[in-house]
Amino acid sequence: MKPLSEKFDLARREALAALDQATDSATVEQLRIDYLGRRGAIPALFREMGGLSPEQRPVVGQVANQAKTEIQAAVEEALQRLSDTATTATLDLNLDPTMPGRRRRVGKKHPVVQVMDEAIDIFRRMGFIVADGPDLETEYHNFDALNTPTDHPSRDRQDTFYLADGRLLRTQTSPVQIRVMESQEPPLRIVCPGRCFRRDTPDATHSMNFHQIEGLYVDRQVSLADLKATMTVFAHELLGSEVSVRFRPHFFPFTEPSLEYDFSCIMCGGKGCRVCKYSGWLEISGAGMVDPAVFQAVGYDPEKWTGYAFGMGIERIAMIRHAIGDIRMLYENDLRFLAQF
Repeated sequence: MKPLSEKFDLARREALAALDQATDSATVEQLRIDYLGRRGAIPALFREMGGLSPEQRPVVGQVANQAKTEIQAAVEEALQRLSDTATTATLDLNLDPTMPGRRRRVGKKHPVVQVMDEAIDIFRRMGFIVADGPDLETEYHNFDALNTPTDHPSRDRQDTFYLADGRLLRTQTSPVQIRVMESQEPPLRIVCPGRCFRRDTPDATHSMNFHQIEGLYVDRQVSLADLKATMTVFAHELLGSEVSVRFRPHFFPFTEPSLEYDFSCIMCGGKGCRVCKYSGWLEISGAGMVDPAVFQAVGYDPEKWTGYAFGMGIERIAMIRHAIGDIRMLYENDLRFLAQF
């Protein structure tokens, strides 16, 4: 049987020869494991040193440590050699490493986000504070507290996404108004931007996922004239001072009286065109004075406080502003389309 010192020397020479012939880093790593790993050849020989006499151990130990050190150095040298070879191969491709890198194009805000941010800024300048709430709502906050009858069509499963636990995906951002009124005493002035969900069949003007911004102002002696003034200022700030606002009677369960409001068509100046269906007006959304039943639901005294609420679809305004004919274009992530904004 060969002496242990010769076994160390033989393993060292075999490892150095193999590493010198290695042509890729994976081979170098495997050789490192075979010779220096926990179950490698060198650690196995170290374990055999336990059977040596006290006189032999220092002599064999010196040979063993030298073998381990030289193999480790050879592994590092092989990796460096392969790295230098790869760099040289890259440079041989006629690449100039001193050339500047390709500049990445800076992204832009989505048109829906642009309109929402601008709307929020306008309302903030009028004293409104932004409020937020959950996308998953209770039926109470989404319908009951907003004075929506139990047989109202909007509560049907054909119109609303219900979960198995009784919660639902909010159909409007109005539940945020309820949550704020439950937690704060008046006066208050808030806007609630956010995402909403309805079981609509997607077409050019409808989507199952859309965005709204709603507002609520509660104080003493708030009147319908205040609401009209707010909507008029908003229209002028968003679309220009030449835009007119038209109010029409309507019905909503949570406001009384209720109304819908239109902006004059910015494409034709109110003369009539394809965008406004030749009416001269663009329908925006609804508004009205907060129904006393809603105040009672949140613990406000309707004899003491009055207020107005309004809401509008962000996608609707973006489509009007940019003459977009199909709402689905806003969600197709086509960079050729989005780059225009």
